[in-house]
Amino acid sequence: MDVVRFSHFSDLLSTWALRTPDAPALRYGEKCVSFSELNETVLSRADELRSTGKSCLGLLSDGSLDCVIELFAANLAGMQIVMLDENAPEELLKKLIVYTDADMLWGDVDLIEELSPALTGGVTDGAGKILFFTSGTTEQAKAVVLTDHSLCQSAFNGSSKLPLSPEDTLLCLLPLGHVLGFVCGMLWGLSCGACVALGRGARHYMDDFKFYQPTAVSLVPLLLGFLLQQKAFNPELKLILIGAGDCPKALLAAVAAADIRVSFGYGLTETSSGVAISVCGDPTAMEICPDDTITLAEDGEILISAPTCVMQGYYKRPESTAEVLRDGILYTGDLGRFDEEGKLHITGRKKDVLVLPDGTKIFLPEYEAELMKALGTTELAVSEKDGRPVLVLSGEYDKAAVFDTIKPVTISRPRGQQIREIVLYPDSLPRTATGKIKRWELQQKAGLL
Repeated sequence: MDVVRFSHFSDLLSTWALRTPDAPALRYGEKCVSFSELNETVLSRADELRSTGKSCLGLLSDGSLDCVIELFAANLAGMQIVMLDENAPEELLKKLIVYTDADMLWGDVDLIEELSPALTGGVTDGAGKILFFTSGTTEQAKAVVLTDHSLCQSAFNGSSKLPLSPEDTLLCLLPLGHVLGFVCGMLWGLSCGACVALGRGARHYMDDFKFYQPTAVSLVPLLLGFLLQQKAFNPELKLILIGAGDCPKALLAAVAAADIRVSFGYGLTETSSGVAISVCGDPTAMEICPDDTITLAEDGEILISAPTCVMQGYYKRPESTAEVLRDGILYTGDLGRFDEEGKLHITGRKKDVLVLPDGTKIFLPEYEAELMKALGTTELAVSEKDGRPVLVLSGEYDKAAVFDTIKPVTISRPRGQQIREIVLYPDSLPRTATGKIKRWELQQKAGLL
């Protein structure tokens, strides 16, 4: 089938409401909404939102059917939308609400009551804008300004390489508050006229495959590993799209052994999700999406020109925007290479951000500063081994004593970010002329690759 390019969410909803009005668009538990019902409900709710006079909606996303309807309605109503994680600490949410100028909230009633004092006066130029957060720390949190147009173009790019059909059911398990879950977990399916089955939360991971019987799903490597171990996949599943981190070859082989097609995607929040995707053969050898141009800098950094999909910038942070977006080219901080067939392979990361297999990020300078303060030394670095953060220390130490010393630092972080292993490095840590750690050289010399 021909892949349709939509300019806005309104085009997507109205087109499928006319073409296949009775076809299922969204399922959430026992409830199923057709494309015509979805379009009508969104239009009605958009009218209600316009009447409020509000201009910026903070969406405490829970991935439910009502959440999706509110999102589309707010967009059609001309509101700026801020994708907030309902599970984030309240104090952080309050800061983000102030930062992004939200004047209205949607989500859990009790949580809204707690957060409402942080609401602001709204915005005057937010129509079409959807803000997703990147980075993994409070201090470094930046809102990436995307639009319904850029997200639709991203969905078109991915669908051009990996199309779904109206007969498919795409299971959405990833959080809609992250651009990977939004585009590859939901918009990919809707843009192809397929049914999107909205996951019912982590406790239903095992049930959702049996209940919805999806033909396609988007996952991060950590979740893929869990589902494989639990033998959760249903017989109808024929396609898995993996993103947001390196995927161990053993997992890819296990998927192939289950006779399920696997594709790997590469993209960033700043590019409205994917810019390259594998379609056949080696899952890590990716073809460039139609609207994107990728080149490599002399040091192997991946540079992306994606006029239809690239962010407008970081919200209210022009200096941060200028650091990565220069003359329309996005400097990703990721490293890559092209093979003889012109396919892209990701070889590492240049940035001081560690991306874990579950897609979460650790801002290394901040983590390292806390550990340096605890241990009284600057000769340390946080690196990665087998998808977990490890502490590399220069010199001779009693590892048990080190674990006791850093426990107050690590225990304050999520389990996946806690230090479980210490590697003692015999020499001074390799650094640049300006004193920055040469992270990839350190990984090689410390035997972490």
